[in-house]
Amino acid sequence: MEYLLHYTWKHRLFPLEELTTTDGQSVEVVDPGLRNTNAGPDFFNAKVKIGGTLWVGNVEIHTHLRDWYAHGHQGDRAYDNVVLHVVEHPDGEPPVADTTGRPIPTLALPVPQRVKDNYHELMRTEEYPRCHRIIPTLPRLTVHSYLSALHTERLTHKAERIGQYRLKNELNWENAFFMTLARNFGFGVNGEAFEEWAAHIPLRAVNKHRDDLARIEAIFFGQAGLLQSEATNEGNEADEYLRHLQREYAFLANKFELKPMDAVRWRFLRMRPGNFPHVRLAQLAYLYYKGEGLLSRLLDAPSVEEIGKLLVADTSEYWQTHYTFGHPSPRRTKQLSQSTRLLLIINTISPFLYAYGQHQGNEALCQRAVSLLEELKAEDNRIIRIWRECGLKVESAADSQALIQLKREYCDVKKCLHCRFGYEYLKRKEKE
Repeated sequence: MEYLLHYTWKHRLFPLEELTTTDGQSVEVVDPGLRNTNAGPDFFNAKVKIGGTLWVGNVEIHTHLRDWYAHGHQGDRAYDNVVLHVVEHPDGEPPVADTTGRPIPTLALPVPQRVKDNYHELMRTEEYPRCHRIIPTLPRLTVHSYLSALHTERLTHKAERIGQYRLKNELNWENAFFMTLARNFGFGVNGEAFEEWAAHIPLRAVNKHRDDLARIEAIFFGQAGLLQSEATNEGNEADEYLRHLQREYAFLANKFELKPMDAVRWRFLRMRPGNFPHVRLAQLAYLYYKGEGLLSRLLDAPSVEEIGKLLVADTSEYWQTHYTFGHPSPRRTKQLSQSTRLLLIINTISPFLYAYGQHQGNEALCQRAVSLLEELKAEDNRIIRIWRECGLKVESAADSQALIQLKREYCDVKKCLHCRFGYEYLKRKEKE
């Protein structure tokens, strides 16, 4: 388990006894160095005292001493600046040498049994979170600093996605914003479908009809493939509004050479009618219709309340009495709820501010993106409820976003060796 030996070295989880090389020289680790994830020695710029002499150089780590030769390091000049060879099992063999024949001191460093036991315990359990036993014991500062780092990490990942949208749209920030907003209108289940749909929307063409909500709806529903699928659905009542959109779309598709996506991409199973793609597309069409200059206004909005007002979106009259085409339902307003708008601020506005601020080198915008999440209350979902049950205080959307990042990027893929909570679990000396 070489990865645990790397971990032991990096975090200085050494045995309590004095460290010595295989030939009896004392070893003091002043600085374990920086982990190298590319080719070459495992740790760069380490500082170690060997026999009272301070050495600055690289460290190579193996499970067995013979691995040095098995990997061909004795003939690789990239390893000539290794000052210490760390192994778990020296196997009674003589020290290794570099390409010049210079002997390299070897340190036999066993992984502490408690670290092994704690790691195997983490890997075996299927509970989530695996480290729940130690959460109540963690210092508040430890938790706060790690959540801050995770929150920034999540914002950075989202900003990278926005950057990819911008590259796909000829470096156009308006189009990148539209794709970001569209994906988040899918609210998880239909996120990928909405992203694909947004890529089918020619915004320059739609802008020419921005003052006509029916035409915007015709393009939006037509490019979603929903007008075509309704045309062959015998169970639908053939109402005039549907026929009007189909005629409008036929004209616009010919004018702008539009090609729709496949409607099979949309999901409806076990979904509340208010979240049906038809309703979300109608809301997005209304927001686009009334939201000219929306991006610049959102970037300039001074508060969460003002941003929330800009995201108020109703629907056209038809959708007040429908959830899908041709099936009337009792009248009910389809305006975006306050909780939905808050989710859009969390998942769209804040990340976009962060991405735009990074691109412009504007630290104030980046900080504003962070401040928005710190002002909003935490999301209420299964992930957050579980962490709260463990004794963790989740006070803001910044905290909840951090914990979502932790689950998806660390817990779900068992990256406990890269997690601060995992570190606290691994180094514990006895079971709680």
